[in-house]
Amino acid sequence: MTLPNHHLLAAFAVAVTLGAAPALGQATPVSVALDWTPNTNHIGLFVAAAKGYYDEAGLAVEILPYADTAAATLVANRVADFGIVGSIGLFTQRSAGADLVAAYALVQTETGRLVFKADRSDIVRPRDLDGKLYAGFGSGWENALIGTIIRNDGGKGEFETVTLGTSAYEALANDTVDFTLEVYTWEGVKAERDGPAQRAFRYADYGVPDQHTNFIASSGAYLDAHADTARRFIGATQRGYAYAVEHPDEAADILVAANPDAALDREFVRASLAALIDGHYLKGADGAVGTIDPTKMEAVGGFLYAAGLLKDGDGNPLPSLPDLSGYYTNQYLEPQP
Repeated sequence: MTLPNHHLLAAFAVAVTLGAAPALGQATPVSVALDWTPNTNHIGLFVAAAKGYYDEAGLAVEILPYADTAAATLVANRVADFGIVGSIGLFTQRSAGADLVAAYALVQTETGRLVFKADRSDIVRPRDLDGKLYAGFGSGWENALIGTIIRNDGGKGEFETVTLGTSAYEALANDTVDFTLEVYTWEGVKAERDGPAQRAFRYADYGVPDQHTNFIASSGAYLDAHADTARRFIGATQRGYAYAVEHPDEAADILVAANPDAALDREFVRASLAALIDGHYLKGADGAVGTIDPTKMEAVGGFLYAAGLLKDGDGNPLPSLPDLSGYYTNQYLEPQP
């Protein structure tokens, strides 16, 4: 999984420094790679920079914008110290040999959902999706997820698929497809604001384990060699997300101001952040911020293993469920009430 040198240089070339540049030798450099263009999932990073939390921790944090090389690959290859990594990517890539360890849960519960237009009178429950056309993103996880939801409602779990990527949302609005998957706190909020109206099925209501959706991850090699730096970075980031929950208007302003090239709609950012807060995504109903729930990790890992989605580096399904405790850690978080 070693990247060619020109890819490594390109990744570093697009680095954007967050916060004031520290004097030489006074701060420890830390890089973190985004998984997409800046959005509310990343808001705690920008808040931590703007509020000086990284400076207080003695860190010079720089962000690697979303590019052709996935954040998980940058982290596993030690191009980035940390990166935003999806739950499914963490499990599948780690099982295939990538050096990835989740160190912070960005959300405390699943943000994804299965959606369809609200005016579809022929879709009342998941089993009604049998035989219909799904606009997908090209992963085996989607087939396991949707098939499970339909079968657990008494259907056959048989549906047609067309891979459209982010064009799926336009196709759904235009009635070209019957249903798709979306992130409620982004695409779902957009649909609530701009239409068309949607209805949705939550994965966990139909036998799919709840999960954290995405994480801040590092490599085991980095964490072993830089435990103190990791603790300072995760702790300062945790403060950033906690502050965003308590001061959403200021946090929205910070995210927009820090990313002028992204052309973020401030009112939409604020609405998305409200959904993340009101739904107890960024801060759980129990007050947890950043905490990774071992029960959820075991449940999701077991689900993926049973579906044959955990494979070794040669693409062969793992013969047994791996020890999932090494896939994540909470040891770098600040103590919480």
